[in-house]
Amino acid sequence: MSPTVSIIVPVYNAERTIGRCIDSILNQEYCDFELLLVDDGSTDNSGAICDAYAAKDSRVQVFHKENTGVSASRNLALNRAKGTYLQFLDSDDWITSDATSSLVRAMESTPCDMVISDFYRVVGERVSQKGDIDDDGMMTRENFAAHMMKNPADFYYGVLWNKLYRRSIVEAHHLRMNPEISWCEDFMFNLEYIRYAETFRAIQIPIYYYVKTKGSLASQNLSISQTVKMKRMVFEYYQRFFKTVLDEDEYEKSRLKVYRFLLDSAGDGSVPPAVLPNSRKLGDERMQVSPHVLDGAGALYDAFRERKLLDRYLETAALKNDLTLSDAKLLLALWELNFQPTRREAADFANLPRSTFSLSLQKLTGRGLVKITDIRCGKEQVRRMDISFPETAKSVLADLETARRDYESVRLASLQPGELEQYNQLAQKIQTHIRDVLQQKK
Repeated sequence: MSPTVSIIVPVYNAERTIGRCIDSILNQEYCDFELLLVDDGSTDNSGAICDAYAAKDSRVQVFHKENTGVSASRNLALNRAKGTYLQFLDSDDWITSDATSSLVRAMESTPCDMVISDFYRVVGERVSQKGDIDDDGMMTRENFAAHMMKNPADFYYGVLWNKLYRRSIVEAHHLRMNPEISWCEDFMFNLEYIRYAETFRAIQIPIYYYVKTKGSLASQNLSISQTVKMKRMVFEYYQRFFKTVLDEDEYEKSRLKVYRFLLDSAGDGSVPPAVLPNSRKLGDERMQVSPHVLDGAGALYDAFRERKLLDRYLETAALKNDLTLSDAKLLLALWELNFQPTRREAADFANLPRSTFSLSLQKLTGRGLVKITDIRCGKEQVRRMDISFPETAKSVLADLETARRDYESVRLASLQPGELEQYNQLAQKIQTHIRDVLQQKK
C-alpha cells in the first residue's frame, strides 16, 4: 500500500546534521510516510549514516549517486516517490514533531492543492518565526499570486520545504527541478507548480527549522555570462508565470511588481538576513519537557505527564491562532465549563495563576473570542461569569477541539479495542469515586 506522504531529503556531506534531520522526521506524530534520502556523492560519512537508518526503519529508502547537484537529487527522488503528497527537507534542517500532521490536516480538511506554512529561522542560538500570509481560508491561484506579488522575492514563497504538494499535479505535468539552475531553482519549481494548482491554503504554524545559509552566485565560481544567463532564465519563468495567472489588463497593471522581482533578487536576496527580528533563544519557541520529569513515578508525575501531553497539542492550536498556550488553555476551559464560575474557580479549573488568568481573559475578550457578563448570585451576591462565545470564536474552538481529540487519541493509542472499552468503564468508575470523595465536607 502506498504511503500518504513522500518526504524527500537530498544529502551531500552533511554528517554533522543529517542525524538530527532524520530523527525529526522519524519522530513525527504522523507515521504514514516514506523517507527518500538521496546521497549526492558525499565524501564524508553521510551515506553510511543514511544506510544505518534504512537498516532500522523500513520507511527509509537510500539512493546513492554521483555528485550532480541538489536538483538532480530531488528529481531522482521524485521519480521514485509513491506518496499522495510530497514534502521536502534540506539535510541541514529539522522539523517539529507536528509538521507533517499539520500539513496533511490542512491539505485534507478543506481539500486544496498546496499548503504553505510559517517556519523558524535559526542563527546560532537564536530563532525567530517567519511567515507572510495571515489568511487562514482557502485561496484561489489569483489570491495566492496577489500575496506573492506583494513580496516578489520573499523566501517564504521561494523554497520547497515549508509546503506540501500533490504528487498527482507534479506527475501530470512532469514537473521537475532544472539541473542547469543553481539559484532560485526551488522558486522556479514552485512557479511551475502554482500554474497548474487551483487552490491554496496558508497555516500560521511554524513547523520547520531553517539553519542553512546558501551561498550567493558569486561563491559558486560562475562566470558573469553564466550568472546573467541564469538570472535571465529565472526572471523569464517569473514573467511567464504571471502572464499565465493574470489576464492582459491585470498583468499590465502589475508589470512594475513583476519587474521588482528582478531588482529584489539581483543581490541574491533569497537568503533571509542574519539579523533576526523579534528573536528568542533556541529552545524557548516551543514547549520543552525535561526527560527527568517524564521518567518519574507517582501521582504528581502522572498528573504532570497528562497535563504536558494536552499542552503539546493545544500549543499547535495556539500557534495557529496567534495565542499563547495559556490563552488556549483558558479558552478551552471556558468552553468546557458547564456552570457559571467565579473568576477564582475558572482560574483553578484552567490550572492558571490568577495573574496569568486575568491577562489571558483580557486578551480573549479583546479579540472577540469570548464574551463575559458579570452576574450576582445568591444571598451573598457572589460575582460569577456568564460565558458565551461569538461567531468569531468558531474556528478557534474547532482547532481546540481537534487538539483535544488528538490528545485523547494519542493517550489511548496503545490500547486494543477490548482494552479500551474496559479502560473507559474503569476510568468512569474511578472518576465517580473521586468526585464523591471531593464533595465530602472535611
